[in-house]
Amino acid sequence: MRQMDKAAIRAALPWDRLIEALAEMFRQGCEAPLRHRHGWDDGAGAQNTLLLMPAWRAGGHYGVKIVHVAPGNDARALPAVHASYLLSDATTGAPLAMLDGGELTDRRTAAASLLAARYLARPESSRLLLLGSGRVAHALAEAYAACFPITDIAIWSRKGENAARLAGQLAAHGMPALAVAEPDFAAADIISAATLATDALIPGAALKPGVHLDLVGAYRPDMREADALALKRALLVVDTRAGSLAEAGDVVQAIAEGAIAAEHVAADLAQLCRGAHPGRQDADQITAFKSVGWAGEDLAAAILAYEGVSIF
Repeated sequence: MRQMDKAAIRAALPWDRLIEALAEMFRQGCEAPLRHRHGWDDGAGAQNTLLLMPAWRAGGHYGVKIVHVAPGNDARALPAVHASYLLSDATTGAPLAMLDGGELTDRRTAAASLLAARYLARPESSRLLLLGSGRVAHALAEAYAACFPITDIAIWSRKGENAARLAGQLAAHGMPALAVAEPDFAAADIISAATLATDALIPGAALKPGVHLDLVGAYRPDMREADALALKRALLVVDTRAGSLAEAGDVVQAIAEGAIAAEHVAADLAQLCRGAHPGRQDADQITAFKSVGWAGEDLAAAILAYEGVSIF
């Protein structure tokens, strides 16, 4: 069985090929039950979460990701997310590869956002506001800089030193990143949020026409990155309807508050990729993409990393 560490996965998953692999998986589909989620108190006042995400294609590959999310790890100077991915032959069950789940998750998460942005963000978008300073935020900055004409990356985090650290890392690789003390929502063309926030960070009243929201955090119903008005004003697209209506805190809470109905979700990524929905329809339209993660994304990324090509 092959072992693939972070460096190997990063080298095997360039943004262009990874985005195309995800697009093809959304077009063709796979079996991917709604992920199992279990939570418990970490003993220090934070809630840990175990996520189990299986997916398979009959006659092809089977994979399962095991994810442990520990929000309290920030105080321990440890990553908040630890994950592993086991890729197997779907016919025989023989294990093929064990992949670093953290790097796989970071890259496929950012690639899904960029896939959605193809349809939802204005092609000329150049000013990125990034909320969050962790590994997913780093991957999002890299992906947007690679796929859009980004001239400015403003990074905000509740801990300014974390934002400054990420800005420094990105700047060292030639990206126009700068930490900011306060987010300027009205100045951004794309607002990408990858946080563990439980209270809304993005006020709908502050959004300018034409902005695109990329909401990556809030993977539990009690979490939230954008308020109800932000979603109400936007053309709302999700990665999967089942996942977003069950787990996406931004969506679940906006529906519970009566600001929107489930029908406000205009499309999911499969509909965009299959041409069933056009995405953005005019330059002034506010758009939003809400992701909670789909096991099919992990499977597509793992196959690409293992085989070197997308197998469909």
